[in-house]
Amino acid sequence: MKIIDLYETILDRKQNPTAASYTAQLFDAGQDEICKKVGEEAIEVIIAAKGQGKQRIIEEISDLTYHVLVLMVQNQVTPNDILGELEQRHK
Repeated sequence: MKIIDLYETILDRKQNPTAASYTAQLFDAGQDEICKKVGEEAIEVIIAAKGQGKQRIIEEISDLTYHVLVLMVQNQVTPNDILGELEQRHK
């Protein structure tokens, strides 16, 4: 799966929520809850990196990436916005 595909799936969940969707539940909970999840996942990445092994790091970075994408959709930030910023910094 490409990051853009996951972003578009998350965007669809926001635009077409269903009760069974964890993503839709995050959007319903609002900005503060989404930010809280990003913070929790960031801490879990650090803990995993301090000795839990490569697989655990992969799992936690995956969780963090997902929650950051939810935060991006919530704030109408696209992957292209991020890539544009990174390109500007590279110059």
